[in-house]
This record gives sequence, C-alpha cells and structure tokens, in this order.
Amino acid sequence: MVKALFPGSFDPFTNGHLDVVQRAANLFDEIVIGVGTNLSKQYLFQPTEKIAMIEKVTEQLSNVTVLEMSGLTVEFMKQINADLLIRGLRNEKDYLYERDIAQMNHELGDVETVFLLAKPDHQFLSSSLLKEVASTGTDISKYVPNIIEKALYEKLGK
Repeated sequence: MVKALFPGSFDPFTNGHLDVVQRAANLFDEIVIGVGTNLSKQYLFQPTEKIAMIEKVTEQLSNVTVLEMSGLTVEFMKQINADLLIRGLRNEKDYLYERDIAQMNHELGDVETVFLLAKPDHQFLSSSLLKEVASTGTDISKYVPNIIEKALYEKLGK
C-alpha cells in the first residue's frame, strides 16, 4: 500500500487541485490532502473552513482524506506514515520552485516527490489569481467547485 501526501494551503481549492487529487487517487492506495499554513501568505479561509470544503468536493473519492498539517512537511509525513509527496506542476516556474523544495525534503527526510503535470486547461490557475478575479465579481465557476465558488464570493462580499 502506498500512501501519498498532497500538501498545500488551498486558499481556495481549485479545479486544478481537484484534478491532481483525482488522478493521484487512481495511482496510489491512499491520498491525504494536507491543509497547511504558509506564513508568507494571507488567507481568506480558516483551516477548518478549507478542510470542510475540500472534504465535500472529494467525498466521492473513498481513498482520500483531508487533514490539517503544521510544521515541516517531512515531519507531518512521519506522523501520518506517508510514503511520498504529490505536487502539481503548472509550468516551468512551478518546476523550478518545486524542484528545490523536493530536494530539501529529500535531504531532510529521504522523501520522494512525484510531480503530476497540470492539464492544459488548469495550467494558468492559481488560488491568488482566482481570488483577485473573484473580488471583482467576475464569474469563476469553471475554475473552482461550486461550493468553493459560493464560499469565495461570500467571503469577498460579492
């Protein structure tokens, strides 16, 4: 059995994130979505809100669970007995950033990282870009699951 961790801040969880989770769920026995906090980012949603929304949009995937994570990813992996990390790559900029993190995780905890390439229709999606677009009241329904779209507009007062 292979247990994989898909970590991120997921503020908000996009259709690109969902696509990575769905594909990973077909490749590995168990997927844990680790909802973490990046101290360099500002968030709209609290971790409990994000977890509830992600659980709802992944409820059809029987081998997926969602947990709050804190501290170093390699330490969280030990806590949950995960075998590897999953990361999505949208473009070469993501690759350069994720490559360095993967190497550090390997150095710190002998962790393997598996990269899944974003599908073309998700390559431009980012949570920060979606928050910016949604703040204008623009329709983002094709970029995020419905429950997240509604919560995002509610948070932004749209």
